Amino acid sequence: KLYNCTCILYSADVHRHIVCRSYKNDHYLLCFPKPVDLWTERNGTVGPGDQCTCEAFLPGSTFPMGELVQLEQTAVQISHKLELEIVKITSIIVVLTRLETKYDKNLVLVTRREYIKLQQKLEECERRHNEIFNPNIGSCNHGGISRLSKPIISQLNANLNAGYMYGGWGKDSKPLPGSENMYWYSASTDTSVRYVSVYTDYYSLIMRQAKKTYDLYATNRDWRGTGNNYVIRNNTLYYQFANPFSMAKYNMTSQTAEYRVVPKASKRFSYHYSANQNLDFAADENGLWVTYATEESKGKLVLGKIDEVAFALKEVWQTSVFKPSVGNTFMVCGVLYATRSVDIHTDEIFYMYNTRTRKENYVSIPFKKFQENYVYLDYNPTDQKLYMFNRGYYVSYHVWFNQNNQTNKPQLLI
Repeated sequence: KLYNCTCILYSADVHRHIVCRSYKNDHYLLCFPKPVDLWTERNGTVGPGDQCTCEAFLPGSTFPMGELVQLEQTAVQISHKLELEIVKITSIIVVLTRLETKYDKNLVLVTRREYIKLQQKLEECERRHNEIFNPNIGSCNHGGISRLSKPIISQLNANLNAGYMYGGWGKDSKPLPGSENMYWYSASTDTSVRYVSVYTDYYSLIMRQAKKTYDLYATNRDWRGTGNNYVIRNNTLYYQFANPFSMAKYNMTSQTAEYRVVPKASKRFSYHYSANQNLDFAADENGLWVTYATEESKGKLVLGKIDEVAFALKEVWQTSVFKPSVGNTFMVCGVLYATRSVDIHTDEIFYMYNTRTRKENYVSIPFKKFQENYVYLDYNPTDQKLYMFNRGYYVSYHVWFNQNNQTNKPQLLI
């Protein structure tokens, strides 16, 4: 039986019964045989064992599908490498932690150097991954969070002590010029806030080589805080002041602090996983925020937008979610996201409040936890990551978004 050999330009609605592919003059062509009796016009026939050859002469303005296919192939390779690196690093972290807590650090120096090389490869892999899949960092042209990655465990904290369970880590959400790669870390064995260390880059963080450590307490002043619910923005630490109960900011450039009382904020309502998290600070693409609860709201979350210059609330929103039932919250593009526990291995983003539309939604976006309880979770708009402090470990997540204009993009062949 003879077959008609037909060549067509590749399009988004690709036929799944493709037999062969060929490139000609940078245009992606597909050839596939179909029975002659299905076609009224015939370009020629070949026998079942013969080979079909196609040529196309197309104008230079034709869409460069060849380059797109190569890009897709590269994206698949990078994504696969990323998953492999994450698995390797997680296993190495466990070994290193055991060695460092039981033996002299010099005995594990060689292993740590290999670990650093692996971390650097992972960072490069993430960078290439983000260039393809997250090209619009800083943009809010999306439909909200669609999913989170698996947890990426960096290592045990700089104090090398799992007893430092109350803390946080991350990056400056609005870094000063020259500090774009800076990381910070703060932790304690209780919910008090006193020391904050900054690191030049990720390598310095992993090697525990702090550039500077700031102390909020001295004989002539007491700027200590409570509740590990802080962020750093524009080289300034925003945190919950211990006494009096208020929101505070510590400028790490001038090394000065000031505080403001949050009207009606209550000390009675904290998150499910940790005490004293009465004022929770967050930063996103739209600015600086604080969540809290009041007696008037009967423990339901209140969200406030902070005027960074005046250091005062300029607008507030009332939600319907009960704060003690929430694991933690964070902000992305003016939308509040709240989490809660599903089981010992899983949490979920279950609630959203859009400050622009003043509408709330209940959703279910599950994500895995490294260990059961975590006391810190915040989003950073500079790299679109979630930073978690999970029983003394540095943990992070990649964030993926629903794309508003997805239907206008060529479909990926993955």
